[in-house]
Amino acid sequence: MSLAHPSAGTASQPLNFSKTLPIKAIPPLTTHCSNCNLRDLCLPCGMKPADVDGLDDLHFSRTKVKAGQALYHEGQAFRNIYAVRMGTFKSSLTLADGREQVSGFRMAGELMGLDGIANGAYASNSTALEDTEVCTIPYDQISALATNSTDLQQAVSRLMSREIVREHSLMMLLGSMNAEERLAAFLLNLSQRLKLRGYSPSEFHLRMSRAEIGSYLGMKLETVSRTFSAFQQQGILEVDKRHIRILDAAALTSVFEARVH
Repeated sequence: MSLAHPSAGTASQPLNFSKTLPIKAIPPLTTHCSNCNLRDLCLPCGMKPADVDGLDDLHFSRTKVKAGQALYHEGQAFRNIYAVRMGTFKSSLTLADGREQVSGFRMAGELMGLDGIANGAYASNSTALEDTEVCTIPYDQISALATNSTDLQQAVSRLMSREIVREHSLMMLLGSMNAEERLAAFLLNLSQRLKLRGYSPSEFHLRMSRAEIGSYLGMKLETVSRTFSAFQQQGILEVDKRHIRILDAAALTSVFEARVH
């Protein structure tokens, strides 16, 4: 199951770019794609060793992004795609009235910035939800390397396709889902993604606020809080502010699957 933003939803607070701080660049990577522990989730996934060596030769830079900083803004000139190495980002769109619509959450091993390829400008904002680190991948270098690598062409296409599937799947599901089903789908997806990265699928700390979850799922803040409380009363979750413990994974799955099936 893959999640993305609904076609319409409740927006949270207006964006405030005045608080954006300088992004700190650190020296070139010492951990290359070939020996990175995220290689099976990131760009090198499915590539031949020789092609991964070609990625190593590009010497991608590594960038630290502090909590609350923007990595890039909607409308900014597109030059790079970014691989999340550590931490969590939110992607968002700016509505006509200046409010924010959360369109996704990205974690280690996932790529950001692919939406800038089409028109030469990023189509969304990307903001760190905690102290993070990304690999900066110049798109012109990747494109040049891909002209001689079918594997790399397929890897980029596969990642772009994954983003399309992510968007379509949630838009289809949320069209008829109630609040409990939406939140169950979100938590199950997050649990699965954390498990793939070697973290506990049953106990984790949410990096996003209730308001950001609501914007993402098309729910009001009050509804998100009420639904968390309902799951806790039913013995499905243990909730302590942003700390979540899934007590009954089968029951949480049944909430989601009731509508899917």
